[in-house]
This record gives sequence, structure tokens and C-alpha cells, in this order.
Amino acid sequence: MNCSQQIICGEMHYPRIPPEYWNARLAMARAMGLNAISTYVFWNRHERRENEYDFTGGNDIARFIRLAQQNELEVILRPGPYVCAEWDFGGLPSWLLKDGEIGVRSTDERFMEPVRRWLHRLGEELAPLQRVYGGPIVGVQLENEYGAFAADSAYLVQLRAALEEAGFASSPLFTIDQPGDLARGAVDGVPIAVTFAPGDPGAQFVAVHALRPDAPLLCGEYWAGWFDHWGEPHAQLDDAQQARDLQWMLSNGVSVNIYMFHGGTNFGFWNGANAFDPHPYQPTTSSYDYQAALDEAGRPTRKYLQFREIIAQYTGVSPPPVPTAPRVIEIPPFTLCETASLHDLLEYPIEADDPLPMETLGQDFGFTLYRTALREQKSAMLSIDELRDYAVIIVNERVVAHLDRRLNESEVQLTCEREDAMLEILVENGGRINYGPVFPAERKGITRAVRWNGAPLQGWQMYPLPFETLQALVWSNQQRNAPCFYRGWCDVDEPADTFLDASDLHKGVLWVNGHNAGRFWRIG
Repeated sequence: MNCSQQIICGEMHYPRIPPEYWNARLAMARAMGLNAISTYVFWNRHERRENEYDFTGGNDIARFIRLAQQNELEVILRPGPYVCAEWDFGGLPSWLLKDGEIGVRSTDERFMEPVRRWLHRLGEELAPLQRVYGGPIVGVQLENEYGAFAADSAYLVQLRAALEEAGFASSPLFTIDQPGDLARGAVDGVPIAVTFAPGDPGAQFVAVHALRPDAPLLCGEYWAGWFDHWGEPHAQLDDAQQARDLQWMLSNGVSVNIYMFHGGTNFGFWNGANAFDPHPYQPTTSSYDYQAALDEAGRPTRKYLQFREIIAQYTGVSPPPVPTAPRVIEIPPFTLCETASLHDLLEYPIEADDPLPMETLGQDFGFTLYRTALREQKSAMLSIDELRDYAVIIVNERVVAHLDRRLNESEVQLTCEREDAMLEILVENGGRINYGPVFPAERKGITRAVRWNGAPLQGWQMYPLPFETLQALVWSNQQRNAPCFYRGWCDVDEPADTFLDASDLHKGVLWVNGHNAGRFWRIG
């Protein structure tokens, strides 16, 4: 990144956009007047299983970057390895936790060894796309807001060496932090960028000048919007204030990255979560619209047009015409007329005296079914130590209760019809925490004991349900009282974008033509 060049950038994340739309979204970025785009690299997308790498299809980040160059956009690469991003475990792979807590984001060799291996593999894909080799990558971020997590300069030095050894020594590195954390996350000789919300951009650079008096003004993230948690009010920021801030930054020579230019969608189970007092757990919604200039469906908003005008006024360059937004169709109503049992997907159980978390079971996403027998009291208090994150309590194949970590629920009084009842607990991983004090040890499922009137229940059968394929389901018209799958059909004359209204449904996951589109929940 040439510090003498003013970067007018926007954030976009390739996994949050269908790859068929990558080029269209990048063209929209160029048409707003941006000269660069920024993206995180999501380690856990590319190495879901240890030592198994995937850079195909929607993970083909090299193709995404080449398309950016074709649209005359430079690229700021943010490889982490931790990225936050309201993404599951901040982009770290869950298998790091399979043997218990390790020192993530530290010099702990159990963390650094796989980090070096991962960055080396990433370098094989992306190092040739740096500017020195004719590619569009002009800057590489070192870690991500590390000063908010720790102040271990030895870790940052090791990570810098790992990035350089992976082939990224040809691009300038930079660190990024909020104003109060800049010194803790800085490395001698490495430029710093600051992150902040709308308000008074000039005041945010006071900390930068105090630490580096002659440093160029780099805004690594200008939060032109915000994300949403399930069950909380929709985030709203002042667009007029954002327009004023953008004018100030451009006129004062600040290089800026608008976070987000286009948010997109947390497809599948990839959303993250937060946990700060007084909230025990705040999972991020499937929508990552972020109140961005380009909305979740790829359509320009009023803010997009306003930013476009400001950038054109400042640069004196007329941007390309705004492309036509994707066509949207209305689909005919349809019913979910068939059902299939969750038990169709149960294979051989994993057995243990005590319940085990997902990571120990070798599972990263989805649900886990825990099963045991109740052979004592007919009525008792059922409690779960450290439920992660939402449990459906089933007794003799009938749903009797739900427990929600968001509401700090961990116990329920149960009355069984007979003494030899079968207890099943279906636990949903609602998204690993990506930021805050709970983040380093965020394991999923049942992470400790299940108690029946205070005594631990033992003798468990556990069935991982990652829902990577649903081909084993057996469909019928049977009505069911336990968690199940529902299926319906809709024919369209010509495929196009549409919206599905799930407000009459309660809580679940939506698949369209076999693709996991994400979660829905009536709480909004």
C-alpha cells in the first residue's frame, strides 16, 4: 500500500456473497467510485478439517481478487489469522479446540504451528497476486484489532515473520486497532490504521498522532452501519453523519475503508456471536446487511448514491455508470407438505459416561443429539452446565421444553410419564463467539454435566448432526411432534432472486435446492 496514494476502499467478504454475484458486486463498488476493496480471509472456511484445504467454488479467493483487478480495484488483504467479522470463532477453525483450551492468538506453539502451515498454503494461492507481480494486492493486514485482546509483541513479531515467510514480504504490512488500543497492538516499523464509528473522525486520529506523529492517516474500518443480533432491535446509524464524515476524510487526505460497502449474508452456520455483561450470549443474524451502501440483495441504496456523489466531487472523476441491480421475482405460495424424521440422519452413536462438546466429537457446525435413560424419579429438575447454545428437550420422542443460552436458561422442571423414560437433548450450535473475554474457549454442545435433581446423568449416546447432506432423509405425509424436516416445492418460469418470508415459522434452518441458506427465527 503506497502511503502517498489515497485509498478509497470498501469492505466485501467473498463467503457472504454467492460466487455467481462476485463480479456484479465488484462492479457496483467501482461504480460508487471506490478504487479498492478490502476482504478478510476466513481460515475456517478453507481448513474445516485439519490439513485439508479448500480453495474451490465459493472459497476461490484468488478468483475473487482477480475479478477485483478486472474491475480496476486494488485489494487490501486481511488474512488474520483471527478476523472477528461477526464470523464463527472469529475465523479460527474449531478443531483448534478439540483437545481443550489452547493459547489462541499467542505464541503457544499449538496455535502458531497450524497458523504457519495455513499462511504458507494461503501464500501459494495469493502471494503471486501482489502488486509487485502485477496483481492488485497493495497491502496486507497484520492480525486484527489485537490491542483489544492482548499486548504480546512477541506474538505479533512471530506472526509478521510467518506472513513474510508465506510470501507476503513484497507487500507493506499494517496493524489495525481502535484508538484506545493502538499502542497495545502496534509493531515497530509497521504502519498503523485506526477503526471508528461515525461522529468526529478528526478526534479519532489524536491517538494515531500521539503514537506516530508523522504517520499517514489510515482509517482501516469506518463503521458505516452495524450488525444485528437475534431478538434485538435492528441497528440504525445516521446516514447524514456518515456522509459528513466521508467528506471530511477525503478532503483531509485520509485513506478510508468503508466497513461494510456490501455486507451480504451469513449463509449456513457461519455467523458469530458476542457475549458481554449483561448479555450471556448474542448470536448474529443470518442477514449481514449492515445498513451498507449496497444492500444485502446487491441493490444500491440512497447512501450508495450519496457516497458516489461525494467521491466524484472530491476526486473529480466520473465513475462508471451504476449497473442494473439483480432482477427480483415474486414466487407463488407453496406449502411444506412433507416431513422427515431427524432420526433418519442418526448413524452410529459415540458413547461416553459424560456428555462431550462438539469439538471433541470432531464436529464443527450444526446440531448434536445427546441421549440417555432416566430410571429414577418421575419428576425432577433437569439442569445443563454451560449449554452452548439452544436445547430442545425431548422425553420419549415428545418435545417438553426449550432452553436458550441468550436468556441464561439452564434448567427446567420435568415430569415423566414413567420411570424408564428416554431423554434426548438436541443442542444447536448458534455460532461461536468471535469477540470478547469468552472467545478463546468457546466450545459448543454440552460442555460440562447434565444433572437430574443435582446428580450428574451418565451413560450417554451422542450423534453429531452437521447437516452437510440431507440425502438420507425419508419423506412422508406423517405429522410429527418432535424436531423434523419439512419440504415443499415451487416452480418458477425463469430463475431469479426472491425473498422468502419465514415470519410464520418459529425457529430453524432453511435449505433451497440443497443449499443451506441460513437460520430463521421468529424473534427477528
